[in-house]
Amino acid sequence: MGTMAQQFLGFFLGLLGLVGTLTSTVLPQWRQTAYFSSNFITASYYMKGLWMECVSHTAGFYQCEFHRSMLSLPKDLLAARILMVLSCTTSILAAIVSVMGMKCTRCAHQSHYKSSLAVSGGSCFILAGLFCLITTSWTMCDVIREAYNPFSNAGMRYEIGLAVYISFSSVVFSICGGGMLCVASWNVRNYVNHKVADLQVPGANKLQHIPGHQANIAFESDHSSSQSFSISNGIGLSESISESSIKSKT
Repeated sequence: MGTMAQQFLGFFLGLLGLVGTLTSTVLPQWRQTAYFSSNFITASYYMKGLWMECVSHTAGFYQCEFHRSMLSLPKDLLAARILMVLSCTTSILAAIVSVMGMKCTRCAHQSHYKSSLAVSGGSCFILAGLFCLITTSWTMCDVIREAYNPFSNAGMRYEIGLAVYISFSSVVFSICGGGMLCVASWNVRNYVNHKVADLQVPGANKLQHIPGHQANIAFESDHSSSQSFSISNGIGLSESISESSIKSKT
């Protein structure tokens, strides 16, 4: 697979992670009711999300209500909100930076920092996936701990909802896509650095690529030219000495 194809595949997986992160952040199905008692009868189905709580009735009536005050929210819910917002923001930034650094785009085409932009975009995708992974793992552990708490006498408890599974899928897409984008762009960056280094030292590279017989011919030509130069100097020096001696005799 070529470098451009690897970058495009990594960017596509990162976009899937971005869409999954945004979807899971908005959906209210982070926690949904689970009935551990067989004789518990209810006509309502409750769901809790990061921003709202919803109730679904058996008659088809669906009602949602936003959390009224941020000061009254639990600390875990507030932390989950912050982490998911950071994940969404970082994913959007990663998509913008990755587009600027990919080989299939003409943005910053002549710049040596183009591959560095792609590496930065892949790193942001990985960071966004880690933010989302912390929130997802935290929620899953909290729900499982409350569901299997032996000291709880409530007939209605909560279980893992659909938004948690979407969030976990977006974590996988974001980390895999960001890692693939970083690896492909890092190879391009090393290749460009080697090319720049070769262009900066033209004389050494030329000497390294001269064949052996051409080097011997060059050496022999230089040696013969130095000998002819020394002979001509010697002849000129002897003629000047002879002329000076004749003049002194006269």
